[in-house]
Amino acid sequence: MTTLEFQQEILRGIPSELPAKKAYPKNANRAPKRKDILSKDEKKLAVQNALRYFPKAWHAELALEFAQELKEYGRIYMYRFKPSYNLYARPISEYPAKSAQAAAIMLMIQNNLDPFVAQHPEELITYGGNGAVFQNWGQYVLTMQYLATMTEEQTLHMYSGHPMGLFPSSKDAPRVVVTNGMMIPNYSQQDDWEKFNALGVTQYGQMTAGSYMYIGPQGIVHGTTITLMNAFRKVLDRNDNPNGKVFVTSGLGGMSGAQPKAGNIAGCITVCAEVNVKAAEKRHEQGWADVIIKDMPTLISRVQEAQKNKEVVSIAFVGNIVEVWEEFDKANVYIHVGSDQTSLHNPWSGGYYPAGLTYEESNDLIRNNPELFKEKVQESLKRQASAINKHTEKGTYFFDYGNAFLLEASRAGADIMAENGIDFRYKSYVQDILGPMCFDYGFGPFRWVCTSGNPEDLDKTDEIAMRVLAEIQENAPEEIQLQMQDNITWIKDAKQNKMVVGSQARILYADAEGRMKIASAFNDAVQNGTLSAPVVLGRDHHDVSGTDSPYRETSNIYDGSKFTADMSIHNVIGDSFRGATWVSIHNGGGVGWGEVSNGGFGMLLDGTSDAQRKLESMLFYDVNNGIARRGWARNDEALFAIKREMKRSPNLKVTLPEMVDGDILNNLEF
Repeated sequence: MTTLEFQQEILRGIPSELPAKKAYPKNANRAPKRKDILSKDEKKLAVQNALRYFPKAWHAELALEFAQELKEYGRIYMYRFKPSYNLYARPISEYPAKSAQAAAIMLMIQNNLDPFVAQHPEELITYGGNGAVFQNWGQYVLTMQYLATMTEEQTLHMYSGHPMGLFPSSKDAPRVVVTNGMMIPNYSQQDDWEKFNALGVTQYGQMTAGSYMYIGPQGIVHGTTITLMNAFRKVLDRNDNPNGKVFVTSGLGGMSGAQPKAGNIAGCITVCAEVNVKAAEKRHEQGWADVIIKDMPTLISRVQEAQKNKEVVSIAFVGNIVEVWEEFDKANVYIHVGSDQTSLHNPWSGGYYPAGLTYEESNDLIRNNPELFKEKVQESLKRQASAINKHTEKGTYFFDYGNAFLLEASRAGADIMAENGIDFRYKSYVQDILGPMCFDYGFGPFRWVCTSGNPEDLDKTDEIAMRVLAEIQENAPEEIQLQMQDNITWIKDAKQNKMVVGSQARILYADAEGRMKIASAFNDAVQNGTLSAPVVLGRDHHDVSGTDSPYRETSNIYDGSKFTADMSIHNVIGDSFRGATWVSIHNGGGVGWGEVSNGGFGMLLDGTSDAQRKLESMLFYDVNNGIARRGWARNDEALFAIKREMKRSPNLKVTLPEMVDGDILNNLEF
């Protein structure tokens, strides 16, 4: 297809003539069939809701087709309306658009749906089993047409994948405002998602799927690398290294698939179990896992060999993680570090596959006997926790990787509670590592995309970022020297570690100073022609300020406020009027529907003074909003960071906590 034909198809939007029905691709990685949860009348309503996108003359034919999709998949995806062109991040100049900002958003949407990036691209799901960009192809087609025709004095409002429309605004307003899964609180249980998503009125946007900011597994490789490096620092002597030491985990999907690559960078033996053979083979083919093994005896033998030779190797094991924990215990395979990254935010619909059932048997139960499937999941979680406990008694350091493993295990009745009966036996990685070491100091997952699609531009941005970080490190206080050095090492080695999947993107952990100075240098490079096209800035929602999540991002908040969601809401509102190109706010990303509120942004750096003004204002707030909240919770590291920032920035005035003498509290009688 030529560029002109591609542009014409986008501009056409919903076609004027009914396109032919499409066959489902034979080798596609299908999303799980969803629970049959709607009543007969509700199924009629779901079809009625879907038909409203199309001319009345098509309704009789499409109604039968959509009813069949709902019956077969549990959702109406509108496969017939999937565009004929390939989806991937084209150079920004190839998109038909009146606004460069809108063109950048189109690029990012298509990257999220690139089959080499997305987990279930036919169902518009980027990662996590249900992290959707849109609910159906009709929404995608209409949204792309809106973006192609909008001006810089309009804003597109997205309601959980549905483009509500273009509204007049201003040049300083966001071009797109996104919400995903924003429910009345009493309607935010797992079955509520199943029901209202099936009706076609809401969706689960995960974190960066429904906010158009996913950059492939690279996005989590960096955070996983930092987490893993520091996990090994907790269990190894200062002069030791992870070579030949074992890290056991599970999941090779869109996010969890980063774990083997991170293990290689950290320098350990990684064993990552995955029940979906297609997902495991995909990571192996991409080079993200060195070895693929499909039977337990071979796995044990290969790990023992790697331990003996002090290897650095990543193994994708096609099998169930519960059996890995159990059989490694029997074989006396010592595990230094352990975790889990199955999609337990979505436990009853394909996020976790129980031991004792094949992948196919589980998928059948999900659809046809969901109550029995739930029983099997909870039995499996109890087995897994029991096996993990045996290893931790031997010295294994286990951490919850923010996937709701401990939360769902506790609900299943597993033996994972601390002696006080309130806390979990094991801490989350944010409580133990990323919270005090990174988020409280303002360090989080800053990322950028070169819209030219040119790898040479990405190389130049790497060089710019490395130079800026080195300059900052010279005068950085001792408290953040380790964070600075880890990120300089990361960006120095990023190209040789072959991080790019999809768009020409990069990520590193930076604080407000680092983000602002790197972004400013990028903007200058676009202006003077060093970079051939604009740069899109963004971040994971999993950050200092973007997410309120009591079992993950805010799990190291101990003043009782970790169950509140004020910070993420202020984050998205504050970013929206300080210069973001687009903003998003979601229910449920990461830990699960009803368990978290999270927000993000995107910003186009086009080399103008306007972009410079916006980046200085927005990036400063985006980080310091979170540090201020963490400081108010009396976190020592955050208090250090926010006091330091107030000295540098006279216009910043933050309420600081007065510390209370413990004896005063201990002598109180109630």
